[in-house]
Amino acid sequence: MLDALFSPSSVAVFGASREPGKVGHEVVANLLKSGYRGRIIPVNPKATEVLGLKCYSDLSQYSGTVDLGIIVVPPPAVLSAVENAARAGARAVIVITAGFKEIGPEGAARERELANLCRSLGVRLLGPNCIGLINTENQMNATFAPQMPLPGKISVISQSGALCVAILDMALQRRMGLAKVISFGNKADLDEVDLLQALAEDRQTGVVVGYLESINEGDEFLRVAEQTANVKPVVILKVGVTQAGAKAASSHTGSLAGADMAYGAAFKRSGVVRAENFEALFDYALAFAMQPLPAGPRVAIITNAGGPGIMASDAAEMAGLRMITPSVGTREKLRACLPPTAAVGNPVDVIGDADPDRYAQAFEILQDDPDVDGIVVVVTPQNMTQPLRLAERLAQAHQGKKPVLAAFLGGHEMEAAHARLMELNIPNYPSPERAVGALKAMCDYYAWRHRPPRVVARFPVNRRRVDRVIAWHARMGIRQVGEVEAKEILRAYNFNILPGGLAETADQAVEIAERIGYPVVLKISSPDIIHKSDFGGVRINLANSEQLRDAFDLMMLRVQRRAPQARIRGGYVEKMGSRGREVILGMTRDPQFGPMLMFGLGGIFVEVMKDVTFYLAPITAEEAMQMLKSTRSYALLQGARGQAPVDMDAIATSLQRISQLVTDYPQIVELDINPFIVGEVGTEAYVADARITLAESVVTSVGSDHEDETRTVRS
Repeated sequence: MLDALFSPSSVAVFGASREPGKVGHEVVANLLKSGYRGRIIPVNPKATEVLGLKCYSDLSQYSGTVDLGIIVVPPPAVLSAVENAARAGARAVIVITAGFKEIGPEGAARERELANLCRSLGVRLLGPNCIGLINTENQMNATFAPQMPLPGKISVISQSGALCVAILDMALQRRMGLAKVISFGNKADLDEVDLLQALAEDRQTGVVVGYLESINEGDEFLRVAEQTANVKPVVILKVGVTQAGAKAASSHTGSLAGADMAYGAAFKRSGVVRAENFEALFDYALAFAMQPLPAGPRVAIITNAGGPGIMASDAAEMAGLRMITPSVGTREKLRACLPPTAAVGNPVDVIGDADPDRYAQAFEILQDDPDVDGIVVVVTPQNMTQPLRLAERLAQAHQGKKPVLAAFLGGHEMEAAHARLMELNIPNYPSPERAVGALKAMCDYYAWRHRPPRVVARFPVNRRRVDRVIAWHARMGIRQVGEVEAKEILRAYNFNILPGGLAETADQAVEIAERIGYPVVLKISSPDIIHKSDFGGVRINLANSEQLRDAFDLMMLRVQRRAPQARIRGGYVEKMGSRGREVILGMTRDPQFGPMLMFGLGGIFVEVMKDVTFYLAPITAEEAMQMLKSTRSYALLQGARGQAPVDMDAIATSLQRISQLVTDYPQIVELDINPFIVGEVGTEAYVADARITLAESVVTSVGSDHEDETRTVRS
């Protein structure tokens, strides 16, 4: 797709320089040193020769054609260089030159002009403000970075040129092979979506590694990232925040969400493995590039020291991996080849005097156990260890069917072994925790690759009712949909709403209560009061008309004193519901990735601990259940300390209904059901409180095939 960029037969370097240290000199020097076999055409009006190559004052003097133009001239001369490259046949240019949108409005205008010119000429643009690209397959180093990496299966895309240089240096230190290294800078044309798509089709690339500061098109990124992750691992380090994270939010969901949550949800949906930091980026890439994927989360640990073995075990448990007990047959085989003092559980402790053969025997036995999906080998440098020979014995014993990750701990004593492990395609990590972290990333990716087909359920609903509520708010210019109408919308999507009504006077409140039955709840109804409890706007368990009248009059008085500018519609009288577990369900619409659903337990779990999880809508039934399992407090829902478990299916189904609602209505930008009360299986969950926020420019979508209106909305 980008052959002119990745595999050009000829490269023109605009701004080629005779002076070492200049970018134009280093680019030409790197092309020569890397062994690039195509034609290199230096262009500089002040030189006749650069590094032994004929230099042209103008590319028009060159009689041949050019596939790729590399541009390192000053910003005002960039457009002319692009035109000259295109006239010579170039279908791609790399603009290394800085001085574009990163410097402010003037540079941004220049960058738009550059992008428009490339588009009109049919030329693909990498950059500007980048270091270029490396392709080890054709030995092309079209950058000014100081080193050429070893060939390998890992390809790197990065917005930061400086980080590319750091990655190259670290890759050489760890002897990690790379396929392509692409710095795309300001991404005026080619961006992360284009490059992911190209690398998905690239036979040389086995793993894609990315450093991103922003994503231009959320929907396209999701589509292409998922396509890529379906054929090869994609590991991304995402840094920075966007305006989505800085906006003021009125709902719990909105305030807990932000750019980081949005990217996390997007990566989860598309199968991207997210690296938490720079070290993890390398850790995960090495594991994916060198080892087969595990068929499950069952891990076995081999160690020659108790402490490091415990460290690895703790890390595995905390990561959610399963520390399985080897089968009876496996334990018998281990006892037969290990000293009596060895431990044959998990971890398997081959004890401190273990030589390479003892380690290898234990490894072979665990490798043959069908209950083991992956193995972490932890080694400390004892006198008998012989680390270099141990590395070779492990590689000889490894059948290549299950992943093995090593943690050869130490410095000088382990240097040769570390290098040998890399040569033998066994990734080594400086600590047991990092080895386990890489294995966990592999397990998660395997689970994603083997996920069930995504089937999003559609529920029968009454959209006409929702249309009427939104249309009324649009006419009135009101963005905040209060509890009364929010519940009307949710009722249209078959949420259980307790009987109730809006009362403008105490007499009306009593009339409603006597119709639905005591005890009741009384809540203030005002488009200007979002958090009702903060203003004394909630009274519960009112048992008779006298209590209700007193509560109504006192509430109106207190609210008017505390919020004198608020528009008071009255009091909402509702049947008092049964007790149950309080959870919060919500949605906030991210400007890049669309509606993000939220789930969490109510009370302290959301207010203080912020124990919530986000998924992008629409969701499947499996994803809805995964949302519940992703919270730390999931055990409480299952029933802790003798309590009965709650109806998980009711929560999961409600999340799917919200998913359908917010997918159907892009006008809804925030939604909170807080609390949603759910009890044991057999009881009916219900919405205790809800509110919805509409977009500033509300557009009503009224379909022709909606159900007939069955209930008027009080306005």
